[in-house]
Amino acid sequence: MTILAVCGLTREAEIAGTDSVIAVAGGGDAAGLRKKLSALHGDMSGVISIGLGGALSPLLKVGDVVIAERIVAQDGNYVCDTSWRVLLAARLVGAHQGALYGSDVVLASAAAKAALFESSGGALAVDMESQIAARFAAERRLPLAALRVISDDASHALPPAALVAMKPDGGIALGRVLWSLAKNPLQLPALIRTGRHSERAFKKLLRCCRLLGPGLGGVNL
Repeated sequence: MTILAVCGLTREAEIAGTDSVIAVAGGGDAAGLRKKLSALHGDMSGVISIGLGGALSPLLKVGDVVIAERIVAQDGNYVCDTSWRVLLAARLVGAHQGALYGSDVVLASAAAKAALFESSGGALAVDMESQIAARFAAERRLPLAALRVISDDASHALPPAALVAMKPDGGIALGRVLWSLAKNPLQLPALIRTGRHSERAFKKLLRCCRLLGPGLGGVNL
């Protein structure tokens, strides 16, 4: 039995993927990610959305871990598997538990995050893959889990270069980043801060995956 890990970035997939985990990177391309997942066949025991995420709650800071109780999306709520969630929380002491919002668009500004925090009824964090993972799990009738490490807090506005950085395959489009930076050099301090925060979150994600062990805690579902 294998676990499907749904990620945004190739680096996230490399961290989450193991012999017992098939990791798929979406790269911010919702249609492409849905197509990748639809093409998957075989004996899967569960689906987990895992990687970095942006904080909606002002109480969260970079490096904090969020374990989802449910995924909130435009088409409704998807409840996460209780047993899997409890196991995640037991192995990741200090993680926050609550709602996670799956967004189809990037939330670049603090104002956009604050508005979504209010309209979602207090979802703790946001990413761009959880709603797709949740729908896939519902279609295949598989247990669902979600774990995200905060890489930008609720007050952090993403610089323009960061918004164009992700390629559809989950890699980093360095050329687009450099071009954006050349057009607006004043964003360099914010871009450096974004990169530093992301590195901290990636290190925490790696630590989480190691603590969860084989199958990210879901192989025995």
